[in-house]
Amino acid sequence: MAFQKPKNVGATIRRILAYFGSSKYALIVVCIMLIISAGSALAGSYFLKPLVNNYIIPGNFKGLAVTLAVLAGIYLIGVVASYFQGRIMVTIGQRTANLMRKNLFEMMQDLPLRFFDTYTHGELMSRFTNDIDNVEMAIEQSVVQLISGVLTFVGTLVMMLVLSPTLFAVAAVILAFMIFLSINLSKKSTVYFRAQQKSLGDLNGYIEEMVDGLKVVKVFGHEQATSSKFAGLNEEFRSSAATATFLSGVVMPLMGNLSRVCYATVAIAGGVLAITGHLDTGSLVAFLQYSYQVGRPIDQVTNQLSVLLAALAGAERIFQVMDQQAEVNGGTVTLVSVTHAEDGPIVETPEGIKTDEWAWSVPRDNGHTLVPLKGDVRFDHVTFSYDGVTPVLKNISLYAKPGQTIAFVGSTGAGKTTITNLINRFYDVQEGTITYDGIDVKTIRKSDLRRSLGMVLQDTHLFTGTVMDNIRYGRLDATDDECRLAAKRASADSFIRRLPQGYDTVITGDGGNLSQGQRQLLAITRAYVADPPVMILDEATSSIDTRTERLIEQGMDALMEGRTVFVIAHRMSTVRNAKAIIVLEHGEVVERGNHDSLLAEKGRYFQLYTGQSALE
Repeated sequence: MAFQKPKNVGATIRRILAYFGSSKYALIVVCIMLIISAGSALAGSYFLKPLVNNYIIPGNFKGLAVTLAVLAGIYLIGVVASYFQGRIMVTIGQRTANLMRKNLFEMMQDLPLRFFDTYTHGELMSRFTNDIDNVEMAIEQSVVQLISGVLTFVGTLVMMLVLSPTLFAVAAVILAFMIFLSINLSKKSTVYFRAQQKSLGDLNGYIEEMVDGLKVVKVFGHEQATSSKFAGLNEEFRSSAATATFLSGVVMPLMGNLSRVCYATVAIAGGVLAITGHLDTGSLVAFLQYSYQVGRPIDQVTNQLSVLLAALAGAERIFQVMDQQAEVNGGTVTLVSVTHAEDGPIVETPEGIKTDEWAWSVPRDNGHTLVPLKGDVRFDHVTFSYDGVTPVLKNISLYAKPGQTIAFVGSTGAGKTTITNLINRFYDVQEGTITYDGIDVKTIRKSDLRRSLGMVLQDTHLFTGTVMDNIRYGRLDATDDECRLAAKRASADSFIRRLPQGYDTVITGDGGNLSQGQRQLLAITRAYVADPPVMILDEATSSIDTRTERLIEQGMDALMEGRTVFVIAHRMSTVRNAKAIIVLEHGEVVERGNHDSLLAEKGRYFQLYTGQSALE
């Protein structure tokens, strides 16, 4: 596996620190607690010098008892300080993770669909779970232990230097080698931790994809191939994780053995100095205690540095999403609620008051002009490409007058769904214009544009919640009576009332307890509640049985009345009654007309219609 070099660690740390803004006073308290905790440990070891020289060797047991009591008090202060610093850092870590997760989720809502074409769901979920959890753990534990280790290490060196410069010089050689190893192991593990995070995201994405598509896997008998690919991804993750874990895990035994070498060397050298009278016994005992302790902060820093670097690798992945170009709502034209004034013209309603009539508020030099929302959609010489290279639509011109039903037919990849994506401004055209009631859609705020559109997809997505909640998703302020009325008109009321709890039945697993037809009926009901002037039906009846299709057609007759409707379907029976049928091939309009006129031409539509009829 090829590993990428670590990115800018310093910039990532600064971005994480920016989340600590509201906790700066708490961090000051933590720093004070860290100094007290590290200071108490250092002071306790230094107390060994007077303890040995002044009390143990002379046999002053009373003074020894008093000194031991003071020593116990010092250590107790350190324990209390450690407790409070831990509690505070847990709070800061949870707060930071919560805010980071919130910012990431909000950013995801603002990203264009183009972004989601390049990432699997598992990869994105890994950022919300594994990556943020790693950051939280690092803040709660690693940062404190890292700073504590550095303070303890520096303080220990200072105390060793004070006690005996000669012994300090002996210990410094081994300590320098330990630090060199620590730094190099940390650099190597950084690369593998980043690879581990990436391979984990790939693995999670594949698992989620296979769970969702397990039925398809079984139908085509690809269980073995699927398992083989999973084994490859799993091995890739194991390999990177094993290397990262090995590099971080080898530190402890390695540093432990080097610490013992340091201790033995200092003990021998110190013994010689004590015998020759160049060092008192108390200083030797205290120095040996420091030399025993000095390896711990190095080990601690190295281990926590590995954890911290893993967290930084995760943070980089999180910020990678946050740094994506958000979808620009843009546009100066807005959708407003209007009513008719006494003298006839429409006027905008006061804020907070809504009616059933809407209009576009178009800025002019002398104010705003209200253009009634009718649902007139026109494409004028539109060319579009997803990748900027290969055109999907080529010089498309078409129109749908208010209240008309326009049906798109054509082979797979002809550009039918792309047209609906452009109407919604999920993507913007490279050439040509799309107008909505005579207004260029690029000048309309995307949120207002989409509020005026309804869409029913073949792959209907339902949310965890009750049936009523899912219907109300079309318009969050809709009443229960409005939702039930929409269900009746969409021919969904009868099956809903037969559910165990009716409208209060909980839907789980993207509607796993409902049939495909029932899910589509709910989607149509949801669109009905939204009451948009323009409706897009993307293959809305291509995956349901004949009886359910009749129910949907009954509901759709009422739903389409007075609306502009775009229909995309493989079944010709769904487009026969359209005002106009547009035949697309390779991104171009090849035919336009109604059902009878296109059949009479015996062109591409005739081929599609007769070919499908033969199959049915």
